[in-house]
Amino acid sequence: MNVFTRTTTIYTILAANTSFESVIKSSAHRIITQAVVVGARVFGRAFAEAYRQASASSKYAQSAAGSSSSSSHNFVSSGLTLDEACKILNVKPPQGGKANMEDVIERFKRLFDVNDPTKGGSFYLQSKILRARERIELEVREAESAAEREAEIKKGWKPKVYKDR
Repeated sequence: MNVFTRTTTIYTILAANTSFESVIKSSAHRIITQAVVVGARVFGRAFAEAYRQASASSKYAQSAAGSSSSSSHNFVSSGLTLDEACKILNVKPPQGGKANMEDVIERFKRLFDVNDPTKGGSFYLQSKILRARERIELEVREAESAAEREAEIKKGWKPKVYKDR
């Protein structure tokens, strides 16, 4: 629509004794409809992209759980791998399920205190240090329980029988 057509339309409206306000009111529904449609498109695209990212993340977590060791399901819950946890606390990874837990606890306490937010430290780093300690402890606990099961299997299952009952 060019300028001449617009001007002609306005003159036609004014000549027909219709007020300019009635013209605005009649086009208000179009403006509102356009705003709703554009908003719905933006929201729909954002929702679709978020779904794609969540789906990709889920597939990645499933593939990591399927291809790694028996404790890989813990990666999803804690967010840290065992290697990352050992690097954060600067300790050696548990060998055969055995780790120097005194050393882990000592380093945890020192780093946790150094990063105390009340002393000017970082809450984010403090939480990473906590998660690293929990991850190492979880790995050691799982290895110990697996070793206990293996020892019980080798020894044979012998139920405890109480004669005085």
